[in-house]
Amino acid sequence: MIDVDAVLAPDGLLSRALPGFSWRPQQQEMAEAVASCIELGGRLIAEAGTGTGKTFAYLVPALLSGAKVIVSTGTRNLQDQLFIKDLPLLREAMASPASVALLKGRANYLCVHRMENALQDVRGHRRELARHLRQVQNWSLSTRSGDIAELSDLPEDSPVWPLITSSGDNCLGSDCPSFSKCHLLEARKRAQEADIVVINHHLLCADFSLKDEGFGELLPAADAYIIDEAHQLPDVASNFFGISVGTRQFLELARDSRAEYVREAGDLPRVLEQIDHLEKAARDFRLAFGGDGQRGSWEEVGNNADVINALEYLQKELETLHGLLRSIEGRGKGLDSCMNRAQALMADLHQVIAPEDADQQVRWFEVHTHSVRLHSTPLDVAGLFQGQMASHPAAWIFTSATLAVGESFAHFQQQLGLSKAETARWDSPFDYQEQALWFVPRGLPDPGAPSYTEKVMELALPMLEASQGRAFLLFTSYRALNLASAWLEDRLDYPLLVQGRAPKAELLRRFTEHGNAILLGTSSFWEGVDVRGDALSLVIIDKLPFASPGDPVLKARLDAMRKAGGNPFMEYQVPQAAIALKQGAGRLIRDVTDKGVLVLCDPRLLRKNYGHTFLDAMPPFARTRELQDVLDFLRA
Repeated sequence: MIDVDAVLAPDGLLSRALPGFSWRPQQQEMAEAVASCIELGGRLIAEAGTGTGKTFAYLVPALLSGAKVIVSTGTRNLQDQLFIKDLPLLREAMASPASVALLKGRANYLCVHRMENALQDVRGHRRELARHLRQVQNWSLSTRSGDIAELSDLPEDSPVWPLITSSGDNCLGSDCPSFSKCHLLEARKRAQEADIVVINHHLLCADFSLKDEGFGELLPAADAYIIDEAHQLPDVASNFFGISVGTRQFLELARDSRAEYVREAGDLPRVLEQIDHLEKAARDFRLAFGGDGQRGSWEEVGNNADVINALEYLQKELETLHGLLRSIEGRGKGLDSCMNRAQALMADLHQVIAPEDADQQVRWFEVHTHSVRLHSTPLDVAGLFQGQMASHPAAWIFTSATLAVGESFAHFQQQLGLSKAETARWDSPFDYQEQALWFVPRGLPDPGAPSYTEKVMELALPMLEASQGRAFLLFTSYRALNLASAWLEDRLDYPLLVQGRAPKAELLRRFTEHGNAILLGTSSFWEGVDVRGDALSLVIIDKLPFASPGDPVLKARLDAMRKAGGNPFMEYQVPQAAIALKQGAGRLIRDVTDKGVLVLCDPRLLRKNYGHTFLDAMPPFARTRELQDVLDFLRA
């Protein structure tokens, strides 16, 4: 039996070994439920309110179990926190012999072969890119893990990253000249040998969808899977169970074919000419879509002659390059790999354009500044996910602070086909009645009114002054964020930090460092952001976070539910938005000493009959509709 009480009880091991550790009955009860699930091989869905200490509640039984456990988190940052901070702390305190490993997706590891190719093929490299390549080369001589997160001084948007990492498309596998120095292979070996392996949802789903050949042997060996931040999993699974093809893949194939041709052949100039043709076709296909920022269903462009002609031209040039590479098959491993990539890209492109099960897929596109991407996404992933769980028999634990809507887990269960799983909820130990105030103002116009954002800012101004900055302003659209930042620019003396003007981690660092800043953000700041103490005392949310009805995948899913006789708004959109609101509200109180005000500006909360769903989903804040109560609370 896994004895979690000996570790987490009031007089347990952690109370004695960790200064500042405080016993929480919710944490101990959740750990007991996780231990039981691991022992019996069941399925558990566990919601643990903020402050419960859910990370220790699943890591302690995992370490005690002696089982092979895969822990999957929502982001690479959470992975690093588990591996660098939480697991070492617990292993030392518990004197645990369990071995642990961190495994990320292949794009997070240096590929020595591709780096060497990039260093040789310097044509067209801008001076800044050449400098970044030299930095990578110098770091490559000393790194042990090859994890590119160590290159923290290189910009996130540097064009160097795809040049020094591999993808499932361009990896040469055991044929690679640098195979013996492969950092990814070493990371996978460590994961094979470890008792606890920390991965993320993208990696889990990449394996499930067989998108990354060679990784699959890791997961079947597990006795238990613990999925943290599980509310993110349905969206990640949708992306990975579908097919996606983008112009960037064509350009990378062209670049790699050129480099391998120079290295391994050189006597058939027609290949170089065809590579140029493919690059032109990919760029022309992007131009056929017009301006960036678009996102829509394939039907919107299916009759556009420019798009269809450019697509046919792209297919033809890809097929021609494949034929040329096939004519020199055997000249080199790199060229053969490019030939196989061309063939796979042809197959994926055909599958996106004309899927076999078209009635079960959503075909859509998204346009970026320099690229366009075509997708075929399954309408429903529940059956696909259940198939994967059945082929990986083990204990499955899904946990997050936001899985239920009120007392019901039905929405989350339906998305992943988990109708037979056990469910449990533990409320936060925080005293929300004393620590927090929830303000729903009077007198705001309908959220669709042109002046809405300006009215929200007029309301926010006295609260921002009373809180002396120290605020998050969370928006449901970039348009509202930009309007708000422009409106606030010259009206306050506090530091103004706006999403998009610096990387997320840098904005959060500055926010905490200033101590009186105002941060404006959209969806990526609604969750996974942990600011404790006095730096954050006010969270203002402009609207109920309904997903954009123009999203092609959402629209298709809602249409399918409607045709099946359901009520997609109440059965899908409202529960989804309620969970997102819980995430946003969760930014405010992160510790037993935190105090603050949550402001939800949207008048629909109290006017519409679905408002009670949101009210029931939220923590038990003290509530007010009076601005003066807010100002008094903040000044106090």
